[in-house]
Amino acid sequence: MTSMTPAVHRAGPAATTPARPVADPAASPAFLRAPFDRRSWLRYGYLWVAVLMAPFALAYALVSVVLTVGLAVTVVGLFVGGTLIVGARGWATTYRGMASKFLGNRVPEVPPFRRGRGFWRGLGSMLGDSAGWRALLFMFVMFPLSVVGFVTSTAVLVASLGAVTHSIWGRYLPEQQAGDGSWHRGAQLGPDWFVDTPARQLAFAGIGIVLFFVWPWIPWLFTQVAGLLSQSLLGPTRESLRVADLEQSRAGAVEDADARLRRIERDLHDGTQARLVAVAMQLGEAKDHLDSGTDPDQVSELVGTAHASTKDALVELRELARGIHPPVLDDGLGVALDTLAARSPLPVTMDVDAEVADRGRLAPAVESIVYFCVAELVTNAAKHARASGVYVLVERHDGDLRVRVRDDGRGGAAVTPPESSGHRSGLSGLAERVHAVDGRLDVSSPAGGPTVVTVTLPENVRP
Repeated sequence: MTSMTPAVHRAGPAATTPARPVADPAASPAFLRAPFDRRSWLRYGYLWVAVLMAPFALAYALVSVVLTVGLAVTVVGLFVGGTLIVGARGWATTYRGMASKFLGNRVPEVPPFRRGRGFWRGLGSMLGDSAGWRALLFMFVMFPLSVVGFVTSTAVLVASLGAVTHSIWGRYLPEQQAGDGSWHRGAQLGPDWFVDTPARQLAFAGIGIVLFFVWPWIPWLFTQVAGLLSQSLLGPTRESLRVADLEQSRAGAVEDADARLRRIERDLHDGTQARLVAVAMQLGEAKDHLDSGTDPDQVSELVGTAHASTKDALVELRELARGIHPPVLDDGLGVALDTLAARSPLPVTMDVDAEVADRGRLAPAVESIVYFCVAELVTNAAKHARASGVYVLVERHDGDLRVRVRDDGRGGAAVTPPESSGHRSGLSGLAERVHAVDGRLDVSSPAGGPTVVTVTLPENVRP
């Protein structure tokens, strides 16, 4: 078809689910390598930075909430609270950067803030900014989490290193008197139990070594919680992703519609209009000949030429009308697809569910999308894939309408985004058309074929 990159591609809402980390931040090295692994120290560094930011972030969150509530009676003062709520997005950006740098956790950006027009809408959009409120909640939760995580991790790390090196620095501790009156120099771990003998020094160092290898899992645990909070509170919600995705698909649909209108205008101007002008000139010339009493055979020839040009213009107008809305769809999707198969240069096998083939069973927009998708895919199979046949299946599947087009061509089809290729390919245009009605387009096309394109659409079957 349009590209020779073998892969499985998907276009549609499922393509806009929140981004996942490039490298799994939950992955941890083997137990014996953990204290020496760079990721363990990066997680500990995250807790360091988080605990330094925590008091300031908590203060900002408290001030934002208190000012918003306290200034509610002034109405105008609510703009101060709204500004602070929207400003929490800056803190969210900082925390997302920390999660990416220290944890390898790629948290996607939230959609940009859009202030409503007018006084009340502007105020409402600021006070109701969900991304700002979720950032404030994250700052509240991160205060105890970062403090407890940092203190626990540091305590275990210091204790482990202290136990391992006790034999070096323990001799400089002041002497302490035990209950039996004896004096000892070393760490005291219990009543009258001092680490001041070689055996106890060795045992204490062993405990320190165990703690040192256990220590990496403590920052790992706390940063896992922080990473989950970052994904859920600092990233975009499914609703916001859906809105942004639909806005993008609607923009693509508008661009397609505009391009189609320009193409129709160009075809009318360069084709049909030119033919009709020629017909008018030929009829005018025939009229002049009739008025001057010229040979009737010459007049008949001019009229015949004008008649043929008129029929050609009618054919072009029908083709243009078919590109806007195929008239055959008025008889039902089943008839339209059978007609399409009959006109195809390739043998096409149509398998259409009888429940969706009848006229009026589906919404007109869905019927039109199914027709144009099948038409484009059959054309691609003949033009690009060098296929010898195409199989088309249209059926209900899990409450949706599923269209599957399979050809035995050479494969290598891919949905190429317009921004990467510089032009809009046929499959990318289909993906945007399908996506505009909340559908999904999947392409499986390994090198050598076969190519299977599956279009899933909301059925919208009329009662």
